[in-house]
Amino acid sequence: MTNEELSTMVETSDEWIQQRSGIRERHIAAEGETTSMLATKAAEAALADAGLTAAEIDLIVLATSTPDYTFPSAATQVQANLGMHHGAAFDLQAVCSGFVFAVATADKFLTSGSHKRALVIGAETFSRILDWKDRTTCVLFGDGAGAIVLEAQESEGGLQARGVITSQLRSDGAHRTKLYVDGGPSSTQTVGHLRMEGREVFRHAVGMVTDVIKAAFAAAEVTAADIDWFVPHQANRRIIDASAEKLGIAPEKVVKTVDRHGNTSAASIPLALDIACRDGRIRQGDLVMIEAMGGGFTWGAALIRW
Repeated sequence: MTNEELSTMVETSDEWIQQRSGIRERHIAAEGETTSMLATKAAEAALADAGLTAAEIDLIVLATSTPDYTFPSAATQVQANLGMHHGAAFDLQAVCSGFVFAVATADKFLTSGSHKRALVIGAETFSRILDWKDRTTCVLFGDGAGAIVLEAQESEGGLQARGVITSQLRSDGAHRTKLYVDGGPSSTQTVGHLRMEGREVFRHAVGMVTDVIKAAFAAAEVTAADIDWFVPHQANRRIIDASAEKLGIAPEKVVKTVDRHGNTSAASIPLALDIACRDGRIRQGDLVMIEAMGGGFTWGAALIRW
């Protein structure tokens, strides 16, 4: 769905949307196409890329705020779609930070020795919770899904070892009314619509993002100059640019896909990773920083040796 198409639905324009967010287009799930369907396609693509089958996966962590049902989890629907009858599968809800939280969670399972290989998925159908008459929100979000495979391997650890080097996660529930959905099973018995105080979110975003990235730098004893790629949550070009500048990350190291996807919440980082891997930018051995901030507020970062 292009900005031009949106301008026929609400009072807006391509120039207005691009100036404020950097978004040119976004994708909308088809009627009857659910989050678990998108997630399954992403999972299948990740498995094919890794040269693995579903039988070799024993953990699925799916980050989403828009599951098919209140229960069962979308992760179990992906598990069923993949023909899996083993292992564990569950959803994780941290809104736009969901994929970072899911990567950190799966990493803990794998490093503990309890599981061997994990599918980590971010998938959303945010179009289902948008108020399409509210031009301040409906122009920003889209649908999508992305996935990666994490595998536990013996290593000596340290900065050169492949995998998650450090993860930094934060949340502060005092900010709920700045970005939330005005519905839910226990409160209104409805799905509700997304509501956002855009200026307030922007005001907090850059500071929160830089906080966790600096913490990750300190934990790994690296600097902005050491990372090869910065793959942030794709919410707003201005937030991405301001965060990179504040951290001293060179513009050429920043992966930006917000123009073609919009804000896909938990799906945005894996979608960006997919594009940067397919076009040859991210290669094995690269040091990659991912980060996100979302409703709650939640925010987090993870440093990964690809």
